[in-house]
Amino acid sequence: MLKFSTFLRDLGSIRNALIWSVILFVAGIGAGWVSTGPLQDILLNQIGGLQEVSRQLEQSGNVQWNFFIFIFIFFNNAIKSVLVIYAGIFFGILPVIFLVINGMVIGFLVHITTDNGASLFDIVVKGLLPHGIIEIPVIIIACAFGLKFGGLASRSLIELGSAKRQGLGKQWETFLKRTITASCWVIILLFIAAIIESTITFSIVRG
Repeated sequence: MLKFSTFLRDLGSIRNALIWSVILFVAGIGAGWVSTGPLQDILLNQIGGLQEVSRQLEQSGNVQWNFFIFIFIFFNNAIKSVLVIYAGIFFGILPVIFLVINGMVIGFLVHITTDNGASLFDIVVKGLLPHGIIEIPVIIIACAFGLKFGGLASRSLIELGSAKRQGLGKQWETFLKRTITASCWVIILLFIAAIIESTITFSIVRG
């Protein structure tokens, strides 16, 4: 059940949710890029909070710096990603918010750094691509499972008391097994992404 081939096969069962997740994420990037006013202040606060955590970790000592970065990145991403899968039971609302906000942060961050003279190539290829090639798809996949969870919850509520609901029990059982497989591989892949981000990406950006 926990084989990687099973995980890949399960992605086919949430194909529509994956498409919607990509659309929402890209829409978030676009919204972050053009954001102004109160929305811009919210994004600045979000980024400022991450910068403060980063600053505190850096002060903990150079020898342990990469390890603390790794721990922070991994647990931050893994906990949020697994939670967003199961939080999808609330009609998929939280996965939608998670996708849009993460997309907006990336779009806004890339926009303001390029406005300040930074190279778009350096930001994307050096600062984002090494770990993002794993991290971003995994987050989108986690949110897609959350959206599928929300769709199943909504359908169960709509069909409550009707004859159609008889087959829902089997669908819930199958889907919940898939979420367990997905959660395991989300954690494993984010573990790899966190190693890359705290070593390769960190070295490239600082260098």
